[in-house]
Amino acid sequence: MFQFQHINYLYALALLPLLIVLFVGLRFWRRNKIQKLGNEQLLAGQIQGYIPGRSTTKFILLTVALTSLIFGWANLRMGDKTEKTERKGVDVVIALDVSKSMLAKDLQPDRLTRAKQLIMRLTDKMKNDRVALIVFAGKSYMQVPLTVDYSTIKMILQNVSPDIVPTQGTVIADAINMGMESFSRNERKYKSLIVISDGEDHDEKAIDAARQAADEGVIIHTIGVGSQQGSTLYDPDTKALKLDENGSPVVTRLNEEALRSVAKAGHGSYSLLVNTDEVAERLNGALEGMEQKNLGSLMFTDFTSYFQYFLFVGFLLLVVEWLLPGARKKAKIKTDGAIA
Repeated sequence: MFQFQHINYLYALALLPLLIVLFVGLRFWRRNKIQKLGNEQLLAGQIQGYIPGRSTTKFILLTVALTSLIFGWANLRMGDKTEKTERKGVDVVIALDVSKSMLAKDLQPDRLTRAKQLIMRLTDKMKNDRVALIVFAGKSYMQVPLTVDYSTIKMILQNVSPDIVPTQGTVIADAINMGMESFSRNERKYKSLIVISDGEDHDEKAIDAARQAADEGVIIHTIGVGSQQGSTLYDPDTKALKLDENGSPVVTRLNEEALRSVAKAGHGSYSLLVNTDEVAERLNGALEGMEQKNLGSLMFTDFTSYFQYFLFVGFLLLVVEWLLPGARKKAKIKTDGAIA
């Protein structure tokens, strides 16, 4: 079975249609310019060193070379053998607060960026756990359902911002309820929900939702992002300081008490995000300490990679394209003597 090791690199193939459009557009522009001067075929023959079709040939060589290099970069490989391996893990739903208060800079560069970094570090430490990603503010939205493809989580995280959630607020209860819908109802264990938030403007139903989740076997951990001293907020579009109805600067503060209460009701733990690695290690340890479910499946253990062939072909075509002359060289005129 063939597969690409780095499938995300294939997105670079999207550049090829753009190059083709630019090349075709340039050809049409050049043809129109020549036609304004006279007969195209007649004028082409008068251009010194002109070789019909040579620019198209060089472009095709370049396009095929780039395609081959991208395939080599993504590393096409084939599994040589398979064996039954016993994988054990848990289902983890990460609920990330993307309310505008998460743009506060009491954590550098800002709360939301640090929260994203935490999720990336956590997935780096995971092995077999299935992970889902939810973003929430006034409402919750599923971004990635349960998967073992951690690279998808990281890719989606890059585009996460307060702009993707139209309703503001911090409705943790809604995030917990959506997380519950992601889990299997047939199991009363192997499930954990991680809520990453500053806890500001939280809803009062969050503790009840956490208790109900715990009754169904879900362990809830909460991560506090921000500081109790708080920080002023700036509008990301205008860069102006945000003011309340009285004209005073809006200050957003971490609500640790609310997040501790949710974690306690969910039979989990609360952590303050200070050192990203330490919090990621603590969370991963808590997940590994849970009872694991068997996720046994067929997995490829040995692969043969073919990237070197694609890279060789790509570089070879680039060399051929470079050596292929774009025009004929001027012929040398020999004279027998000087004209008197």
